[in-house]
Amino acid sequence: MRKSALPAWISMSFCHVRQLPRVITAGMRETSGGQMDERDWLVECFEEHRPHMKAVAYRMLGSLAEADDAVQDAWLRVNRSGIDGVDNVRAWLTRVVARVCLNALRSRNLRREEPVGMRLADPLISLDNLVDPEQEVLLADSVGLALQVVLETLAPPERLAFVLHDMFDVPFDEIAPLVGCSVEAARQMASRARRRVRGSTQPDAELVAQRRVVDAFVAAARGGDLQALIAVLDPNVVSRSPADPAHPERIRVIRGADAVARAALGGARTAATGLLRPVLMNGAAGLVLIEDGQPRTVWAYTVARGKIVEIDMMTDPERIRRLGLTPAGEASGG
Repeated sequence: MRKSALPAWISMSFCHVRQLPRVITAGMRETSGGQMDERDWLVECFEEHRPHMKAVAYRMLGSLAEADDAVQDAWLRVNRSGIDGVDNVRAWLTRVVARVCLNALRSRNLRREEPVGMRLADPLISLDNLVDPEQEVLLADSVGLALQVVLETLAPPERLAFVLHDMFDVPFDEIAPLVGCSVEAARQMASRARRRVRGSTQPDAELVAQRRVVDAFVAAARGGDLQALIAVLDPNVVSRSPADPAHPERIRVIRGADAVARAALGGARTAATGLLRPVLMNGAAGLVLIEDGQPRTVWAYTVARGKIVEIDMMTDPERIRRLGLTPAGEASGG
C-alpha cells in the first residue's frame, strides 16, 4: 500500500528526488566556474541533502540530538567511501542514514530500561507561532507527537520499513537489504506498522480550536475546577510524564479523565509560581513553563474531536536545553 492510502496528516510531501550527474574524473569535478575538487563537491552534495537526512533520522529516532549524531555518522561513512558511481545521490544518502539509525535503534533497545513505547520523542518547538525553515522540513505535514509515540512501539526493522516506504517513498527492493530480509518480508513489516499507525489518534486540524481547548484546561487546573477539567478531557485520555526526577527516562502513564484531571490539579499547584507560554509543539498546541527566566517544563497536547486525548510532559533539563528554547518575550498565562 502506497503513501496515498494513508491519512493525510501522516503523509509526507518532500520534494522530488533530484538526479545528479556523475562527471567525476581524475579526482576533479567540472563546474561552470572551472573545476571543483571531488571532496569539495562531496561536501556540497551532502550539505544539500542534510535537511532531508535529518528528517529521516528524526522520524527514525524521535530525538533531535540523536538525529544530528546519525547524520554526522552518515557523513563519516560517505567521506570514507566517496560517491563515485552513485546515480541518485538523495536516495543513496537516505539509505546510508537509515542504516545508521537502524543500528542506533537496535543498540537503544538493548540498553533501555523503560518498556518499549515509553520513551517520549523530542518535540519540535517554535515560539510566537513561527517555524524556521529547518523545522518545516522536519515537520513536513505537521506530523505530531501522537505518531512519534506510536513509532516508538515498533520494532526497529518495522519502523525503518514504515518510515522509509510510507513517509519517504523508498521502494521495498531498496528497504529489504537494509533489514536483511526479502522484499515481501519488508512489505509485511511496513503493513504491520501501518495498522498500528492507523489506530493512533488523528488530531484536530484547526490550531485555534486546539488552543481554545488547552486554554480551558489550564484555566480549570489553575482554578481548581475538577469538573471543568474532566469536561475538556477525552474519557480515555492518556498522560505521560517523568516518573522520577532523577531518572527522567522512566515514564509514568496515567489513563482516564478523572485520574488525569486530579493529577493536573496537583501539577497546577506545583507550577503556580511560574509563567506559562503558548508554543507550537510539532505544529500543535503546547505550553512551556518558565521559572526564574528559564524553561523548566514542556507540555505537548493532542486534541481530537474537541477533547484532549494525550498529554506529554517533559522536565529533563538537558533535553529541554537541547530543544533550543529561549525565554524571549513575555510569557503568557495561556
